[in-house]
Amino acid sequence: MDHDRIHDIELVIITGMSGAGKTVAMQSFEDLGFYCIDNLPPELLPTFLDLMTKSENKMRRIAAVMDTRGGYLFSALIDALNEASQMSDVTTSILFLEANDESLVKRYKESRRSHPLATGGLILDGIKKERETLSELKGHARLVIDTSTLKPRELRERIAREFSTKGKSPFNVHFMSFGFKHGMPIDADVVFDVRFLPNPFYIEDLRAKTGMDAEVREYVLKWNDTKQLIEKLTDLFRFIIPQYKNEGKTQAVIAFGCTGGQHRSVTLANYFNDLFQNEFETYVTHRDIEKRKK
Repeated sequence: MDHDRIHDIELVIITGMSGAGKTVAMQSFEDLGFYCIDNLPPELLPTFLDLMTKSENKMRRIAAVMDTRGGYLFSALIDALNEASQMSDVTTSILFLEANDESLVKRYKESRRSHPLATGGLILDGIKKERETLSELKGHARLVIDTSTLKPRELRERIAREFSTKGKSPFNVHFMSFGFKHGMPIDADVVFDVRFLPNPFYIEDLRAKTGMDAEVREYVLKWNDTKQLIEKLTDLFRFIIPQYKNEGKTQAVIAFGCTGGQHRSVTLANYFNDLFQNEFETYVTHRDIEKRKK
């Protein structure tokens, strides 16, 4: 009954590809004070939450790992989450950990473990089967983190930024730069292609520099096309960012892409991070700035 319920519960479901970092993620949530459960059968989730809402204990922040080790029970997770969402004292979100095939195969080779869905076959076959199994669930995730290039420390820092409540706003804006030749960012909410802007790469004195350097920044920002783009995007961001917040998202990830992720995208990510840091809690990441080929 409703009068038996004590406090709201925050539930984070940790799921995603096997080998993508769920163990590191669970350890990170433990460090943040979450009560963590490894491999909770989805069909038990509503019962468990009902017990927690009626309990006087202090386990109000819960993180549960659910993955394909649950076999047929895993298919019940969507139904269980829908049921949990009907509980007025529970807020749920899904953290989905992703990684590319090459990274996952390498991790399995290094650990000498078999993939849970490989069933005696090739690791890559298990990975392909798992991607198909998880495709629907991934679409329900509030946050997707691609760990292909992340070190465990970087994953812990990302989770701490997203889920720590100590002195932090429950909503933040993350500006990202990237290079299209290195692939699209999987965790961006919106992506802007800025390859139409003049490219400092073709200026000999600027080629070896990046958007972190004043000379490159001045070059990118001096053009009328850049000034018009900034004006229009500023209006757009002032409209859409509050909409993301009102919709209940904890973060809006806005990505700028140029060819290599060195000059134009870096400049614009830094520009908008500086512009909005007094209006929102902001972060900036330059995904591909260290990938310049020597």
